[in-house]
Amino acid sequence: MSKRESSKYKIDRRMGENIWGRPKSPVNRRQYGPGQHGQRRKGKMSDFGTQLRAKQKLKGYYGDISEKQFRKTYEEAARRRGDTSENLVGLLESRLDAIVYRAKFVATIWAARQFVNHGHVNVNGVRTNIGSYRCKAGDVIEVRTKSKQLTVLIEATQLAERDVPEYIEADHSKMVATFQRVPGLADVPYPVIMEPNLVVEFYSR
Repeated sequence: MSKRESSKYKIDRRMGENIWGRPKSPVNRRQYGPGQHGQRRKGKMSDFGTQLRAKQKLKGYYGDISEKQFRKTYEEAARRRGDTSENLVGLLESRLDAIVYRAKFVATIWAARQFVNHGHVNVNGVRTNIGSYRCKAGDVIEVRTKSKQLTVLIEATQLAERDVPEYIEADHSKMVATFQRVPGLADVPYPVIMEPNLVVEFYSR
């Protein structure tokens, strides 16, 4: 399990963006960083700083996964054929916790990881409790029968702030989702601009 190192809203404020598009984000009211120096005038950011920020934003979006885990994901993306930045996004979106979140079974990526870790999810009929488990196209993700009446599920499916993307087919009446295909950057409904190409530049230094 990847340890949650900081508040999700502190990540928003550090980035100066509402990276999950949540209506309760403090960035909607205060577009500056946390702490007593958060309102200081910011100078022009260096190339390194821009790349680091892009990495922190993408890493934070998926539940602030550990640096070790994120780097391993990048290294696998680099080994694969094709565009490394597209591969990176595809690998991140193939995570089980990301799919549970995209299918609107839960309200946040943090809740998705906890939901998976607590054993509420089956993948192709097999109980799976590892949030970073990598799903393949065609995999069927289902909420276990004993968990289908949980309040968090019912509330999450009714959220109007986001839709299920086209690369996931979700049936909320049965609490089943099918991972149709691995998406590219253009397919992923990020509420803010993500720049995985800068993440590639950061690790390629």
